[in-house]
Amino acid sequence: MGVVVVGAGLSGVACAREVARAGLPVTVFDRAHSVGGRMASSKHAGRPVDMGAAYFTVRDPEFAEVVAGWRSAGLARPWTAELAVLGKGERTRSPGPMRWAAPGGLRSLVAALAEGLDVRLDHEVTRVGAGPTVDGEPADVVVLAMPDPQALRVLAPGLGAVALTSGRPWRPVLTVAAGYPRRAWPELSAAFVNDHPVLTLLADDGVRRGDGVPVLVAHTTPEVARAHDGDPDAAIPQVVAAVRELLGLEDAPLWTAAHRWRYAAPELDRDVAFHLGADGIGLAGDGWGSSRIETAWRSGTLLGREVSRRLVTSERGATVDP
Repeated sequence: MGVVVVGAGLSGVACAREVARAGLPVTVFDRAHSVGGRMASSKHAGRPVDMGAAYFTVRDPEFAEVVAGWRSAGLARPWTAELAVLGKGERTRSPGPMRWAAPGGLRSLVAALAEGLDVRLDHEVTRVGAGPTVDGEPADVVVLAMPDPQALRVLAPGLGAVALTSGRPWRPVLTVAAGYPRRAWPELSAAFVNDHPVLTLLADDGVRRGDGVPVLVAHTTPEVARAHDGDPDAAIPQVVAAVRELLGLEDAPLWTAAHRWRYAAPELDRDVAFHLGADGIGLAGDGWGSSRIETAWRSGTLLGREVSRRLVTSERGATVDP
């Protein structure tokens, strides 16, 4: 089976691209209907809405080259270098690095990176075992590009990667999108919401994507997400009410949608970019470093290069006569 990557989010696709660039066979499996992972965009009222990550930043020079390619293709755009901070009845500003967005939704960036790769969607991998094997089939290397708790469910007991994915807490988030009849809130690109019982982040998706459509996207606290883990839609009235109070809205939304991210971000950062064991099982994702989109790309890219180096070196060694 060559190299198998489980997970078609940004880190998994970035890893597969590096392996394919080295001329090695690689297959990407994902149980979802589309690529993207937590860079998910769902269609509502005829347009994509970012329901996962809110934006991305660019620090790594190599990632900057990738982003420049997305920008030249019209897939990514600079959004804002300053977010509002809402809390305790006050509004302040939080300057920082440029936040980037995607007119077609962040998922479109992963889709562009996945072009030309062998990506098999609607395919759930249930067990990665010693060898390594994927559901009983042998592979040269298996990469799990996903949050630790999801990797732990797939890994067979006793593997070295089990210890690395055990016991690390992750924060959940509920994302609620709401489409309104008009833009009736104060000028807002996005805002961090401090010390609030319901909300942590609020984004104007019309400004973010550049089409001006009156859509707001709210991210909840972990406590709200845990309380509604089994029924994310039940949180919608609470979130809509919190947004209304925070922005002083009078209009009710025309439509709403909710998405649960049970493993949105790890509680603690790691100081290494990926794992690749002697047993041929690798781990990558935005949980390997600080939890950012850029981290996911870097983790997958560096792991893909190390997988390629190891396999190419092994092939060269096998061709040397004793």
